[in-house]
Amino acid sequence: MARKGRAARLTERAAFQPPTGRTLEETSLTERGLAAPQRKTGRILLIACGALAREILDIKEANGMGHIDLTCLPAKLHLYPDQIVDAVGGAVAKHKAVYDKIYIVYADCGTGGALERKCADLGVEMIAGPHCYSFFEGNDRFAAQSEAGEITAFYLTDFLVKQFDAFVWRPMGLDKHPELRDMVFGNYTKLIYQSQISDPELVKKARNCADRMGLAFEHRHTGYGELQTALLQWGDTATRD
Repeated sequence: MARKGRAARLTERAAFQPPTGRTLEETSLTERGLAAPQRKTGRILLIACGALAREILDIKEANGMGHIDLTCLPAKLHLYPDQIVDAVGGAVAKHKAVYDKIYIVYADCGTGGALERKCADLGVEMIAGPHCYSFFEGNDRFAAQSEAGEITAFYLTDFLVKQFDAFVWRPMGLDKHPELRDMVFGNYTKLIYQSQISDPELVKKARNCADRMGLAFEHRHTGYGELQTALLQWGDTATRD
């Protein structure tokens, strides 16, 4: 939780306790009021997917990025990717009069290029990649692995391991119809867990997810990948300007 007077107040709380001690609602995070109403000369705003909030806050803290503010759209928009473009556009319109620079912390995320076109029209930059699995892994490496045949892998990040039931199991109806498991996941051969933090309990939980899905398990510690690269670049540009 940010200190009083800083533009980083969370309005929805408490679904889990992350390692750093801060509390975030990760199932449907929406951070409101993070952008101060007065103009913020020399500051930048990140408009991000709520599924990346924990990672962004950790990167900000570790790198002393006090000049960067964050507002998040609900993580559950990933269940309705056709709504992401309008949601991002609305957020930019809301905050563009306040901030000198705005960056979009979304990859394409199933929008079929529509989000990239929208960002170009709005004059804002977004993070490169088809989805977070790619930029956590590294976009070039992920593309090479896909070309090499790794197209039958089901990916989980820290967020998705923690919210597996809310974002995978229940939306696919497997809580009510577990007998459909093999049909739903029949085209996959393994689950790859891309971890951002080192937590043996999350690895254990990810392995359990693979068992429930009937898939082989592989763990790759990716860290923050190109998410961190982009944030460091954007933050450095802001300070130079």
